[in-house]
Amino acid sequence: MISIPPLRPGDLIAVVAPAGMVTPAQIMPGVDWLEKRGYRIWLGPNLFGRSFQFSGSDAERLSDLQQALDLEEAKAIIFARGGYGTIRIAGLADFGKFRENPKWLAGYSDITIIHSICASLGIPSIHGAMVRNSMGPDGVPSAGFVRMVEMLEGKRGDYHTGSHSLNRNGIASAPVIGGNLSLLYSLIGTPFDLDTRGRILFIEDVGEYLYHIERMMISLRLAGKLSGLKGLVVGEFSEVKDNPEPFGMTVEEIISDAVKDYDFPVCFGFPAGHGAVNLPVEFGTVWDLSVDNEGGRLQNPEFQKEQTT
Repeated sequence: MISIPPLRPGDLIAVVAPAGMVTPAQIMPGVDWLEKRGYRIWLGPNLFGRSFQFSGSDAERLSDLQQALDLEEAKAIIFARGGYGTIRIAGLADFGKFRENPKWLAGYSDITIIHSICASLGIPSIHGAMVRNSMGPDGVPSAGFVRMVEMLEGKRGDYHTGSHSLNRNGIASAPVIGGNLSLLYSLIGTPFDLDTRGRILFIEDVGEYLYHIERMMISLRLAGKLSGLKGLVVGEFSEVKDNPEPFGMTVEEIISDAVKDYDFPVCFGFPAGHGAVNLPVEFGTVWDLSVDNEGGRLQNPEFQKEQTT
C-alpha cells in the first residue's frame, strides 16, 4: 500500500463533482471553512454546471476529474457530493499521473467507484463526508466532516460501537475496503470489481428496499465476495423501504443470514453512511477489528502509537 503524507496548512485541496449537481450555496460554506483552516482550494471549472441531474455533461465532469487527478500541486481531492453519475466517466479517466503522484481522495456514496479504483491501484482513500454535507444550518461544520479533515491531517481512528444481538464475536486485522452496497453490487464483473479476499468489508446504503438488500447480499455471496473476508463492518442503512406485503426480515437479519456460513467477526451499527453521523474510515490500510459481548471496536493500529508518543 502506497503511503500518502498528511495534509498541512497551505496545501491545495481540489473540489470536483463527478456525479450529481451542486450549487454555490451548498458548497461555498464548506470551502470557506477549509480556507479558514489554512488550505488553498481549487474548484473544478465545471463544478456548478448542470446537465439534467448531473453537475455538467459527461465531458465536463470528466474534464474536472481529470484535471484534479493530474494537478500535481493538489494534495487531496474532496468530492463535492455523490448521487449518480461517476460510473459514466470513471472508465474514461486516466489515473496514470495520479498513480505516479498519489493524493488523498475523500468521499462516499457514488464515490465508492473511486474507492474501488484506488484499491486496485494500492492507494489509500478516505470514506467520509463530502463538501455538500459539510456544514449544518447553524454554520457549524458537521462532526463527520471535521473528523474527515482531521483524518486527512493524519489523525487516526479508534471507534467503538454498542452491542448488537446479531454481532458475531471475533478479532481480525486487515485492510478495510468497501462503501455503498448498491455500488459494490453494480461493479461485480466490471473492471472496477473489488477484490475482497483477506479484507475487512464495510457496507452501508440508503433508500433501498429490503428485498433488494437481500438480492445484493446474495449476489455478493454467489460472486465469492464474502467467503474470503476477514471481517464485516455494517454501517447505517437509512430510509429503508418495504413492499405492502412485508419482506419479513430486518436489514441486520438479511445481512446476518447472508454470512451465516462464514466465521469472520461481524459488527453491526457502525456510525457511518448516509445518516446524521458519518465517521471517516481510511480504506486500503490495516485496521484492527474486535467484536465481543460489549460491542465492536475498529482501531487503526497507528492510533495506539499516537497515544504513546
